[in-house]
Amino acid sequence: MKRRLVSVLIGMTMAAAMLSGCGGSSDTATDEAADDTAAEASGDEAEASGDLITVGYAQVGHESDWRTANTENYQNTFTAENGYELSFVDADNDNAAQIEAVRSFIQQELDYIVIAPIETAGWDTVLQEAEDAGIPVIIADREIDTTNFDAFVGTDTEAEGETAGNWLGEYLDGAEANILVIEGSVGASATLGRTEGFNTIAAEHPEWTILDSQSGDFTQSGGQEVMESFIKSYEGQFNVVVCQNDNEAYGAMDAMDAAGITYGVDGDVIIISFDATHDGMQYTLDGKINCNVECNPIQAEVVESVIQIMEAGEEYPERTIVPDEAFVAPGITSAYATTITQEILDGRAY
Repeated sequence: MKRRLVSVLIGMTMAAAMLSGCGGSSDTATDEAADDTAAEASGDEAEASGDLITVGYAQVGHESDWRTANTENYQNTFTAENGYELSFVDADNDNAAQIEAVRSFIQQELDYIVIAPIETAGWDTVLQEAEDAGIPVIIADREIDTTNFDAFVGTDTEAEGETAGNWLGEYLDGAEANILVIEGSVGASATLGRTEGFNTIAAEHPEWTILDSQSGDFTQSGGQEVMESFIKSYEGQFNVVVCQNDNEAYGAMDAMDAAGITYGVDGDVIIISFDATHDGMQYTLDGKINCNVECNPIQAEVVESVIQIMEAGEEYPERTIVPDEAFVAPGITSAYATTITQEILDGRAY
């Protein structure tokens, strides 16, 4: 029988611990070294005895810097040293391939299945197969439109979109906005959430016009292609570009550079991006991206904590929301975002 708790918001202290290392006294360092040695020994014993917990992770693909960081986080967390055997599949943004990967995990009789779903729909049948096989399923990063799974760990993408909209309203302070949106992959919950959140705030601003919104598929090449098309159709008409991830923003900047359009703090076009990866944060620090709303990719430790609660047979959280921040370029102050500094950038784990 499933034993669930209400939704949980991971505390900022835990989030900070995931994002950066911690210093301590020599006694603490000694204790940590002893703990590491014990963990390695435990992992070696588990591997030798065949008692590793088997986990299958069906990843979206490798379309962005965010996705690369997320994959590395899982691969560094679910190791033999930590008592796990990870079966990892990169679905390369192919929804059918991802569903078949999950079906393969079921056939292998893995202990747990983790899915970062490419699309929100189409999961009912394979999730029922997992339930029939008695394999717990954790949905991670993106959401799906069914409830036939055990737990969710990820960010609140609708809130991310609202943060972007609220910042823009604060920054423009009543001025007109003619907005172009480069959306993420069609059918992805991150796309749907960020779009809905931003549009909710936009509806409160009659002085704003969303001129167009098209998918850049969360890729740099997609962002550049869409921006090139926008420039042809709306040249001289827009002053805000919203990119639903950093890689799309890089492509949009390339297209505007080629067209001689200025952007960022000292330019004619305001750029809003999402993800706040290292390179995206660097562009924000450089003043080329005005506002960058974080989507935290460091989620595997939270997933692992849920698995450990399940292993203990205890009640576990049905929903765990990993917290996000937003960052703005130097010279900008905001109630909705932190002004980025070199120190903040240097402290990023991804």
